[in-house]
Amino acid sequence: MREASPILVQGLVQTILLSLLVVPLGLIGGTALALLSTVRHPLVRWPLMAWVDVFRALPPLVLLVFLYAGLPFAGLELPAWGAVAIGFFLNTGAYYGEILRAGIESVPREQMEAARSTGLTGGQAMAYVVLPQAVRNVLPDLISNTLEVVKLTSIASVVALPELLYQARQAQSVTYNASPIVAAAAVYSVLLWPVVRLLSRLENRQLAARR
Repeated sequence: MREASPILVQGLVQTILLSLLVVPLGLIGGTALALLSTVRHPLVRWPLMAWVDVFRALPPLVLLVFLYAGLPFAGLELPAWGAVAIGFFLNTGAYYGEILRAGIESVPREQMEAARSTGLTGGQAMAYVVLPQAVRNVLPDLISNTLEVVKLTSIASVVALPELLYQARQAQSVTYNASPIVAAAAVYSVLLWPVVRLLSRLENRQLAARR
């Protein structure tokens, strides 16, 4: 582990940078999908439902391999970072979108009507009144999904992006020892344990508030 620590640190830095990229991308995509879900017109609603269902059903690993190794056959070659960014945007955006949609629907319609009666436009009422309440209502789900997204960054190793798991496997191939993999697992646990505890507290608080 001591010999592999420098390469593992490099992988950890890449994992953190990757998480800082894909989580905001997923949130942006999810917010856009959630806002579009408020449009009731069939020409918007049905394609949106199909989009969300497809990217929730498609395994992220398959999607990533398709973007990185399949698109070059169509003349479009993406770098590893680009393929990961697009893949996570499509996949995690669909999940974040469903969570935020549920949050928006949990806010009573009277809130929107009351906001509009004060002179706010529909967009302002959504941004300043509805969305903050929606996020608060589904905050544990958002954090839980973010936790899953950070863990899912390990699949970036299949496109040779040097994140933590990839570097651990490289170190293992050099040392012929499983210790780097064990060390990577320990790093993931230490890194994500505070988020797990925060999620548990939020869930318990939310359950207590409902009683």
